[in-house]
Amino acid sequence: MVMRIEADTQTDNIAEQRALEKAGFTREGVRRSVVFRDGRWRDGVKYSILRDDIDADASRD
Repeated sequence: MVMRIEADTQTDNIAEQRALEKAGFTREGVRRSVVFRDGRWRDGVKYSILRDDIDADASRD
């Protein structure tokens, strides 16, 4: 049984952040200098969704 799903994106990827939030993911915070791309370190944003979050949404429908 899966209890938690995590997703990561970069701080400048606003479209992906909106999509994750629309899908029910919760923003947990910014992780500094987590990935090296195009010659520099970049910050990332951590998201998660829990089984309880999904079950709560399903019970409202």
